[in-house]
Amino acid sequence: MNKWIYIFIMFTVTYMIRVLPLTIIRKRIKNIFIRSFLYYVPYVTLSVMTFPAILNATMSKTAAMISFIAGIVAAWCGANLFKVALLCCILVFVIEYFIA
Repeated sequence: MNKWIYIFIMFTVTYMIRVLPLTIIRKRIKNIFIRSFLYYVPYVTLSVMTFPAILNATMSKTAAMISFIAGIVAAWCGANLFKVALLCCILVFVIEYFIA
């Protein structure tokens, strides 16, 4: 019986998180701080979910960190997502194959 209570509570919390902003905030948000905060929420959420996966997807943490840093540098220099992902994958493969 407890599992149904837990499921109901999870449903309610999840539903409220999605419905309350739509029902409470009807006007355009004019506060610059709140607008910039809401602008960066998707990027932060994606980063928080992706970073642990980067470190745990490889056999060695060293290969993961070197690849991560190389990916940041490549993205900073203007490489698109495909090139960054390809560079990181090749780098992890080479490091793990030849060094580890």
